[in-house]
Amino acid sequence: MSNENFVDYVKLCCRSGKGGAGSTHMHRDRTTAKGGPDGGDGGRGGHVILRGNPQVWTLLHLKYRKHIKAGHGGAGSGNHRHGADGADEYVDVPIGTVIRDADTQEVVGEITEDAQEWVMVAGGRGGLGNDHFKSPTNQTPRYAQPGEDGQELWRVLELKLLADVGLVGFPNAGKSTLLSVVSAAKPEIADYPFTTLRPNLGMVAYRDARSFVMADIPGIIEGAHEGRGLGLRFLRHIERNSVLLFMVPGDADDIEKAYRILLAELEQYNPELLGKDRVLAISKCDLLDEELRSEVTESMGKLQHHYFSAVTGEGVDGLKDRLWRAIQGEAG
Repeated sequence: MSNENFVDYVKLCCRSGKGGAGSTHMHRDRTTAKGGPDGGDGGRGGHVILRGNPQVWTLLHLKYRKHIKAGHGGAGSGNHRHGADGADEYVDVPIGTVIRDADTQEVVGEITEDAQEWVMVAGGRGGLGNDHFKSPTNQTPRYAQPGEDGQELWRVLELKLLADVGLVGFPNAGKSTLLSVVSAAKPEIADYPFTTLRPNLGMVAYRDARSFVMADIPGIIEGAHEGRGLGLRFLRHIERNSVLLFMVPGDADDIEKAYRILLAELEQYNPELLGKDRVLAISKCDLLDEELRSEVTESMGKLQHHYFSAVTGEGVDGLKDRLWRAIQGEAG
């Protein structure tokens, strides 16, 4: 999927349908000149409903659809006939979509399963027909309830990617290069910071026809939890990854310090992220000779790490083995 087609944030105006009016009809036929009330109820106004669809990967189809309207309910009629319910408006969204109130930014709903439905805006209730208002003292009521008005609410939809492995690292750590090597994804790759401006997903083939999903998000910089760089906009995608792959390039000045900075950014954004399984990988290891690699290993102490180079292929299969074990919840 190209970067231009990846949309993970939209703001929508959703309007539910108005309920139909109840009927004030009086029963009349060839043998009854003055029958009692037989007005039917009005139909319910249509809902605006979100529906989880695993075939949808982005919110692109909603980018230019700012207004979503459901149908109005039909009016009731004689002989106790109920008005037709307004047509519900279904909106298919990717699994992992979060719904927020546009004013308060409060999370009001979430789509986490295939075919899950969530009523974003409820339609107005239909009015009661005059048959409901008859009584011993008022046997011919000539009034009925009007339909309830629909609602108009602004909602924000945010997509949090569902992936087995999320890549975490500073800009130019080699995340996009790794994704392009282990999957069929074609992220933009260049030798300057923030080449990746939108998340990329790739399906990584593993042994015995098994596979897992890897997500590459834009690089994190110090202060990302405060909104620096592209931080706040994309840190949310990490929340739904099973395993976090921290990547620090082998030519970094202090690899352990860089790793600690990344951990601190995630902790300050959401402390629960530190409870996820994580793997530390040192990328671009082809830039390190044996002497430098020994120095790096010694400086890392007991901190487990894995060397690999996406350019030469060194350590890539071993990294995939390690990630698979982490996904399966196996130690090491």
